[in-house]
Amino acid sequence: MSDERQLRTEIVESCLNMSRLGINKGTAGNVSVRFGNGFLISPTGIPYDKMTLDHVVAMNWDATFEGDVLPSSEWRFHRDILKARPDLNAVVHTHSTHATAVSILERDIPAIHYVIAAAGGATIRCAPYEIFGSQALADRVITALEGRRACLMAHHGVITAHVSIPRALALAVTVEELAELYLLCLKTGAEPPILNDEQIAEVLERFKTYGQQSPKALEGLRQAS
Repeated sequence: MSDERQLRTEIVESCLNMSRLGINKGTAGNVSVRFGNGFLISPTGIPYDKMTLDHVVAMNWDATFEGDVLPSSEWRFHRDILKARPDLNAVVHTHSTHATAVSILERDIPAIHYVIAAAGGATIRCAPYEIFGSQALADRVITALEGRRACLMAHHGVITAHVSIPRALALAVTVEELAELYLLCLKTGAEPPILNDEQIAEVLERFKTYGQQSPKALEGLRQAS
């Protein structure tokens, strides 16, 4: 993983980007990343445009932390995701409008579009409702994320997780787009047709190399920048 200052910078910038991208408002949402013997997480109650690197909280796996700045009230599911999933290094939580609307309907997002495979499977599950910040919610989230990199939380919002903060944030945008498409389809009054498991498995296989440039091309991009 990167050094601590760089990761703190990524958390602050990602919080600001959530607002710029329109997938979060106010002080809702939070971001975390694996670091050292625990993780770094955005603070509770501090407006994103006022947040500094020093406001980012370093937490241990036992939930202890140093300093006077309190971590996000949702630290439990951030901690439990990172502990349970060594394949994931960063977690992003938003209250994006369309994904939250689907969560209010208590629905999974089905395979209406092949890009759902970016979240790891044929559905984006909706975890049953539990009060925010609770261990019960964290437990529900861990179950909903089995074999996945994204889930909804009923009457709450969306969680995405990936190998880095930028990848987790990009996935949050994808989930919001899928949720908007799903709601548009539901407006027709009928359940939309969905891709089957075989079709999604084919996409998952393609995604293993999708969007990857050759080392020579990447070196040319670095030299041009």
